[in-house]
Amino acid sequence: METATQSNILPTGKPKWLKVKLPIGEKYTELRGLVDKYKLNTICTSGSCPNMGECWGEGTATFMILGNVCTRSCGFCGVKTGRPEDVEWDEPEKVARSIKIMKIKHAVITSVDRDDLKDMGSIIWYETIKAIRRMNPETTLETLIPDFQGVERNIDRIIEANPEVVSHNMETVRRLTREVRIQAKYDRSLEVLKYLKDKGIRRTKSGIMLGLGETEDEVIQTMKDLREANVDIVTIGQYLQPSKKHLPVKEFITPEQFAKYEQIGKELGFRHVESGALVRSSYHAQKHIL
Repeated sequence: METATQSNILPTGKPKWLKVKLPIGEKYTELRGLVDKYKLNTICTSGSCPNMGECWGEGTATFMILGNVCTRSCGFCGVKTGRPEDVEWDEPEKVARSIKIMKIKHAVITSVDRDDLKDMGSIIWYETIKAIRRMNPETTLETLIPDFQGVERNIDRIIEANPEVVSHNMETVRRLTREVRIQAKYDRSLEVLKYLKDKGIRRTKSGIMLGLGETEDEVIQTMKDLREANVDIVTIGQYLQPSKKHLPVKEFITPEQFAKYEQIGKELGFRHVESGALVRSSYHAQKHIL
């Protein structure tokens, strides 16, 4: 696997290809103004996504539901871990209204894990999708869901709501799953993705992060496992450490290596492959409905 060399390293310690351009453009400026004016909550802004300008320019934005405290403590994730607050039952309407105000063409919805709830948050998920459909009938949807502990009745609520794309991230390779995701299981995630496809979801999607110590063979095997689960779309990006408390970056993957994975993914039969250092789950999401 190709990694960064000393000549490619910036004073920040990161390679030159991770240098982020400032978001610009009329559409970005318009949406930024609306977000600030109405105090709208998007992952794009709260997560300081490097692709915010590009995505907003395409009319795409990502929203997180069910609070900002997760019941799981994954070693890579910057979301707070602990005891979440009570469910806000008017949240579906709030999210749908935000999408309407921002005139979003394609919305990506994600959430924290809510293992504290009997339905693991799946009812709010269902109600949010339905509210968006009702208030924004022209907006297409991708849902980036948790595994719901593999409980089919919870997954079925997503299937019944029938978004254009359903995504669930593997995050890493099999060998590193216990260290990186802790409460998650590699095979359970594959089973969730296969179940979604078998039950009629038109487009399924998953993503992995690189730079946690995985080998090239392990990355390729993960892609093969996803294809065996009939996953249509895969995103591959560079892991960046949210804080010193999180797992360290073990290597920075070169653009050439990302390009190699993109080619391998296409050869394996994925409909879409997004592979690059700054790629995140919702990168080019609006293209994945095709």
